[in-house]
Parts: sequence; structure tokens; C-alpha cells
Amino acid sequence: MASENQASEGAWTGVKVAASALRITNPIRDIVDRLQPPKNHPAPFLSLSIGDPTVFGNLLPPVEVVETLVSNVMGHKYDGYAHSAGYPSVRASVAKKLGCGLTEGDIVMASGGSGALEMIVNVLTDVGDNMLIPSPGFSLYQTLLNHRGAEARYYKLLPEKGWEIDLELMESLIDSRTVAILLNNPSNPCGSVFSKEHILDILALAEKYRLPIIADEIYGDLTWDNHPFYQVGSLSERVPVLSIGGLAKLFIVPGWRLGWVAIHDRNGLFKDVRIALNKQTQLILGPSTLIQSVVHAALHLTPPSYLKRLRDTLQLHANTLCRRLGQLPGLKVVRPVGAMYMMVGVKPEHFDNISDDIEFAKLLVTEENLSILPGTIFTCPNFLRIVICAPVHKLNEACDRIEAFCKRHAKPQTILE
Repeated sequence: MASENQASEGAWTGVKVAASALRITNPIRDIVDRLQPPKNHPAPFLSLSIGDPTVFGNLLPPVEVVETLVSNVMGHKYDGYAHSAGYPSVRASVAKKLGCGLTEGDIVMASGGSGALEMIVNVLTDVGDNMLIPSPGFSLYQTLLNHRGAEARYYKLLPEKGWEIDLELMESLIDSRTVAILLNNPSNPCGSVFSKEHILDILALAEKYRLPIIADEIYGDLTWDNHPFYQVGSLSERVPVLSIGGLAKLFIVPGWRLGWVAIHDRNGLFKDVRIALNKQTQLILGPSTLIQSVVHAALHLTPPSYLKRLRDTLQLHANTLCRRLGQLPGLKVVRPVGAMYMMVGVKPEHFDNISDDIEFAKLLVTEENLSILPGTIFTCPNFLRIVICAPVHKLNEACDRIEAFCKRHAKPQTILE
């Protein structure tokens, strides 16, 4: 029986929820919900908005990985629990692939790259702290920080410099409550790749202010046009780095939900962070043991020809989009050299009845049944993000629709430009 001070009369008014639960916001939903495809449109719906490389079925995981998974399902050796930070052999396999002097003890397995990000944010931030994150950037960074009651401070990526960081602005954002600098390289949504020299400049700034770096490198090695990918951890001599990787993009299996955190710490500055990360893994008792069982096959048995073919395909797709869209008045293409995305600038003054990127995307889906995301979602107004994974004929179809849309809305003088 409830005690006298617990009991109250009257109807229930609702059940209290935690304040942190209500701080979870996803800015994508606020805009995407307004971009609904029309009913009974004569053209089939075409989406280049979701960063899922499996959608069209033209990009597939390596045969070696699929066969290993099927064999391990039938063998029943991976049906039970593992250590919450991952099987030791799997962590050793990841460490060997990454190099940089890493060992099994430097790897923490996670439920996808986003799960790795969440663990890191939970470990490093308290209410009132702030973290430096990119603009344009993946919206989940802001969502995770909001949940923690921490502030997202946006540093700018400069399109005129191939999306390099405005380091002067970045430095101006740092204060006593800044806990880390988050880098995403190769970039979602920009498709850009940092040079070795630029990463070294970022590391120098991080060292000056004694800030660790979180390196979201989930698209690592997906580069082309002679743009090599450099792990931040491989270039850092003194700055501690937590790098994020996974199977999702490189092996075309985002639904398998397996990622990891690699702890680059040559000077022992992450002693407490290591303890805290391992405690985080105990909240869900680690990622899927079955999917962990394919990590060795993915990282060490996949033939080099697989990655070359994937890179060549994405390069072809990027070239197709750049060639087609770069010819349209009112649009400005920023050529991607990595990841699975590109950003296209919109010049509203070239169009009638289009005030910004959100209006462009909204009308495009209404009139052409084609979905792409406005850059405002990524804190980059008057840009559009296009996923480049679809097969070439679909990309050409999308370009046909965008061209028709732009001509329909062009102001008379811009048609002749």
C-alpha cells in the first residue's frame, strides 16, 4: 500500500520523463518531413537523399565477407556473448589493419560508427561543455551533444578551398569548456578529403590548446583523383586521437551495425578515457558477436580489386554529376574527391519562386518526384547534398529532372547566361 505522502487523488496527468530524453532532436526530421513525394506523379520516385549505399542494389559487399557470415551462422560459434568491448581477436584484427602501432587494447568495438560516436561523446562531455564540430557536418553530432546538454560549436568548412577548415575561426571558438575537436574526413556531406599538410595544421592547433581530436573516419580510403587518405592518428605525435571506423560504408553493409573506436595515445593522456570507454560498452554488452566474426575477412581477406572497383565506380558517378550539373545556370558544383556525397550550391537570385535551398528541395520533390537534401540540414544554407551511389543511368535521370526544373524556374535573363 502506498504511504500517505505518496498517494494523491485525481486523474493521472502523465508520466515524467528525463530531461535528457527530451533534448534529443534530429534536425533532419524537421525539414525532411516537409519533403514528401507527391501522389500519382507520372515519373517514378527517385531519391538521392539517404546515405545508404545499398538502396539501388548496384553496390554489393565483398563475396568473401558474405560467405564468411553465412558459414559462421551455420557453425553456431558466434551465437553467444563476447567481451563487451569486442572479441580480443577481432580487436587485434582491427589494430593490425589500422597500423600506427595500435594493439588489441587500443580498440573498442561498437554498434556502428554512430554507436562509437555516442560512446565518445558520453565519455568526454558533461552538461555545459562544448565541442567543436564541422559546418557543413553530419547532423548526428549536434543530436548527440544536445542529448548530453553540451553545446555544439560550429567551425566553418570553406567551399572555395575544397572544404578546408577556417582555422582562424576554429581557434576563436575555443574556451575553458571546450573538450575536443571533432573532424570528419572524408566528409559527409561535402565529399572532401583533407591534405596531409592541413591535418598537421589542425594538430598544431589542438596541441596549442591541449585538446584531443575525435576523428570520424568512417569513409576512410574511399577517395579518388589522387587524393590520399591520411589517418589523423598516423600523423599525431603528441595530440591524443580517438578515431572512428567501421564496416558500413567501405564494405556496403550499413545495416550490419559494426564500428569501432581506435585509441591513439602515445603519451598516456587517455588513461581515464580508456576506462570510461570500456564502461560505456557495458551498457549494451557490446555489438553483435556474429557480425564481429566477419571483421577479419573484411579487413584482411577482401581482395584489393574490390576497393579499386568501388572507388572507380564512385569516381565515375561523381564525374557524371559534375559534368551534368556544372552546366546549369543557378547551380555551382563543388567537386567531391571522397566519401559518397557531393555539395551543389544554389543561387536563389537566378530563379523565380525559389528563396533558398529548402524551397528548391521542396519544389523539386513536388514537381519532379526527386528527393535531395537541402544544405540547411547540415548547417550550410543554399547548398544541396546529393548522394552519388545510384547507378549512372539513375544519376542521368536525376540530372534530366534537375535540368528541367532549373529551366522551368529560371529568370529570363539567366537562361541566356
